Amino acid sequence: MPTYDLDELDWKILEQVQTDGRITNHELSERIGLSPSPCLRRLKHLEAEGVISRYVALVDPGQVGLGVSAFIRVRLDQQGDHHLDAFEKAVAEIPEVMECYLMTGDADYQLRVLVDSLASFEDFLRYNLTRMPGVSQVTTSFALRPVVYRTALPALSKKSAKSRD
Repeated sequence: MPTYDLDELDWKILEQVQTDGRITNHELSERIGLSPSPCLRRLKHLEAEGVISRYVALVDPGQVGLGVSAFIRVRLDQQGDHHLDAFEKAVAEIPEVMECYLMTGDADYQLRVLVDSLASFEDFLRYNLTRMPGVSQVTTSFALRPVVYRTALPALSKKSAKSRD
């Protein structure tokens, strides 16, 4: 359940800033059909409410030498809160871990890891992941290439399409 009720203009603002986080307020106001002052107030309100949590630059991993993307399923030997917390704190400290999710099903966690080579991945496994207390099983799949990669939330596209009808 959403914690902030968004209207049509809010959705339009979010759609635009997800496409271009460096858009000027003037250009944003023109694109959504609102004058600059109320547009800026709405944007600042979305930021203050935490709807917009931060702005980032998306860096192409291959362009900076991080061409190996691995998806790792991790099973712990115990699933008590203490063990889950310890694993989560430890994995959050490893820079190669781009994402980590607590899962249902066969694995307790799913990680997405970026490294520069298979040798680096082996080091990551041997000296980081498998040495964490409680890790009992690790299963890895390597991505051959990305097929779909999005950063914009899907609800924005649907909501914006409905508002245009």
